[in-house]
Amino acid sequence: MLNYAIAFFIIALIAGLFGFNHISSSAAGIAEILFYVFIALAIASFLLGLMRRS
Repeated sequence: MLNYAIAFFIIALIAGLFGFNHISSSAAGIAEILFYVFIALAIASFLLGLMRRS
């Protein structure tokens, strides 16, 4: 999932460079959402791993 966030971030950077503002903002928004979902799942996985060990 982090790979998708990075890919959409790169798309946003390239689109912003060429002046496609709407595409750039959409791709950046998608990248931000995917990044936060990745962080939430990573934290949940870490906490569940700690709970299983104890």
